[in-house]
Amino acid sequence: MAENFGVEMRLDVKVPMRDGIELSADIYLPVSEGPFPVVLMRTPYSNNMDPVIEKARKLANRGYVCMVQDVRGRFDSQGEYYAFHQEIDDGFDTQEWTGQQDWCDGNIGMAGSSYGGCVQWLSAPLQNRYLKAMVPRVMCTDYYQGLMHPGGAFQLNVMMTWGMRTNGRTGQSIDYHNWTEAFRSLPLTNLAGNAGRDMKFWQDWLAHPNDDEYWDEVNTDRRFGEIEVPSLIMGGWYDLYATDAFDNFTGLRERGGSELARGSKLIVGPWPHALSTSTKTGDIDFGAESMLDLDSIERDWFDRWLKGDKSGAEEAALRIFVMGSNEWRDEHEWPLARTDWQSWNLHSEGGANTSAGDGKLALEPADGELTDRFAYDPEMPVQTIGGNNCCSPEIVPWGPYDQRPAEARNDVLCYTTDALTNDLEVTGPIRLKLFAATDGLDTDWTAMLVDVSPTGYAKNLCDGIIRARYREGFEQPKLLKVSYVYEYEIKVGVTSNVFKKGHRIRLEVSSSNFPRFDRNLNTGSDMYNSTEMRVAQQTIHHSEQYPSQLILPVIPE
Repeated sequence: MAENFGVEMRLDVKVPMRDGIELSADIYLPVSEGPFPVVLMRTPYSNNMDPVIEKARKLANRGYVCMVQDVRGRFDSQGEYYAFHQEIDDGFDTQEWTGQQDWCDGNIGMAGSSYGGCVQWLSAPLQNRYLKAMVPRVMCTDYYQGLMHPGGAFQLNVMMTWGMRTNGRTGQSIDYHNWTEAFRSLPLTNLAGNAGRDMKFWQDWLAHPNDDEYWDEVNTDRRFGEIEVPSLIMGGWYDLYATDAFDNFTGLRERGGSELARGSKLIVGPWPHALSTSTKTGDIDFGAESMLDLDSIERDWFDRWLKGDKSGAEEAALRIFVMGSNEWRDEHEWPLARTDWQSWNLHSEGGANTSAGDGKLALEPADGELTDRFAYDPEMPVQTIGGNNCCSPEIVPWGPYDQRPAEARNDVLCYTTDALTNDLEVTGPIRLKLFAATDGLDTDWTAMLVDVSPTGYAKNLCDGIIRARYREGFEQPKLLKVSYVYEYEIKVGVTSNVFKKGHRIRLEVSSSNFPRFDRNLNTGSDMYNSTEMRVAQQTIHHSEQYPSQLILPVIPE
């Protein structure tokens, strides 16, 4: 039976950083003779919110000191806030101070989601002697591709809404902005003029459109070999960081700096960024079994690594929720070793426009077929309908929704299988090999995987984008030759979904997904400082010479 201690609170405790700045921490201690292991949470969202306090008290009840710290420049902490970069040294310094307190037994675990996960990943490579375990939820380790510029495009919705909420010492209201106008405002660098806020880190994000030294400074993906503590990673299929959860998992399992780190684990459910708070995500109710008590699983993880109690430890390396069949399953690796990688070829007679067109997906190779064409007008982009979004679903919804409104547009190409004669499970990373041309110097290509029910309901599973100038890498852009056919690889995302008998698999191809991603203005210029745009004439090839293919990870029965 778990111990149940009383709780002592020590509020606004000042923790010194190496530069003399003091960060404020609220500390919750078990009322008993110590010392105790410590669970450290660092947040930009205030350590004085009810859910944080409740969690801290439960941990203290369980025999942990829980320390919740406002990051630099936020709420009760001194200094100037600047997203991400400040958390490397501040995280290490906080761990070092904490480990030397008389109430700490020398064992620290870190917990937190989103930015609360970021502070874990950023400080972990510094190998603080007191840090013994982490539970990072819903966060990337590559801020260029995972957050700011996935596929080379700017993740507009997230960065504008989240950035404006956190731009200041306290939380900022964004409820009274006209977001339709704000997202469409150009140039993007003029956020102060367009939306009334001047954010230094916004300007820096746009001033570094390539994957350069600015992003390398905070890239933990390249430093997994320096992480020596085990991590229990948590994510959701409809989270902003769904792909990153698996990248972090495989990165630590394959490149972790110790045997313990290479024993890290991952749990992924049918959830958006807010993990396991409802059975319903978007339009879909995944049932009572989709919910997990993640805090309890987290405490068992800390019991194992901070207290040496393995009785309740999560044993499976990977635990995933398979949508469609709506069941949990334990796995050992990612991608799954038994995956049958199938190439589904794009077909049409030149009329794949809209879901009513003649676009087909089939295993048979394409041969001598007409190209598909559409016009992409940045003034009239394809609107985002759910998906892997964050963090304001009242502004831009997240999760699965019916994609038929988008599929009715002439600038959305739809390639669809025949009705399936048997259930077909797709679990793993989804890729699209696309042969395409445009009549300009730059453009975007988007892809979405969709599960179409017999009623016609078109449920989005995952999506991705590639900015054409970054087709050969993100370090250095290369503009296009006009009307030249290039091969692109689009990372469409990750999923685990059983397409039921009678359902159809659909691939959507277009050139915009707005406001999830910023609009490519099709000029080849510096689009973040530009207001000029042009209509692009797009051509998709699928033939023996140009075999455009959707690569699906099919799991045998």
